[in-house]
Amino acid sequence: MLIPRQLVPTLSVETLGQGRFDLWEAEPERFTLVCFYRGLHCPICANYLKELERLTPDFASRGVETIAVSSDGAERAGEMARKIGADRLRIGYGLALETAREWGLYISASRGKTSIGIEEPALFSEPGIFLVRPDRTLYYLSVQSMPFVRPNFAEMVAALDFVIKNDYPARGEVVATA
Repeated sequence: MLIPRQLVPTLSVETLGQGRFDLWEAEPERFTLVCFYRGLHCPICANYLKELERLTPDFASRGVETIAVSSDGAERAGEMARKIGADRLRIGYGLALETAREWGLYISASRGKTSIGIEEPALFSEPGIFLVRPDRTLYYLSVQSMPFVRPNFAEMVAALDFVIKNDYPARGEVVATA
């Protein structure tokens, strides 16, 4: 289980047109927002990533770098990027399922074609959102076992204003009680 204020696992993936992304080499001013998504087959992911694409400049103005990552290969990741009109949001691909498990993501098996007629991969990770500090410690996480009901990015931008203004610490760090 990942714990706030503790180091996150490694994350290194290829990106569309921006070379390899390595979280341990990232140098954001305040945070890296890692959005793990299910893949091209998920229509909910497409709508969610469109919102992240739209708000990426707002995150950037607060010192937050963004990346969306899936286990899809380059071709499917490229199709998703085109679908959402990604030109600011970095898209990573080729997430190993072992790495997804290290991040605490749930893994699902294919149920065939989705409602939009795209075949699900044999295995893929479910969604998760993580804010990681420049020192590679976890600040915030939200992990889902289903594609539905995800954290709202606009609310997250507003929350970051409070976090920054008040130097608000990561919460949920206690792992043992007396």
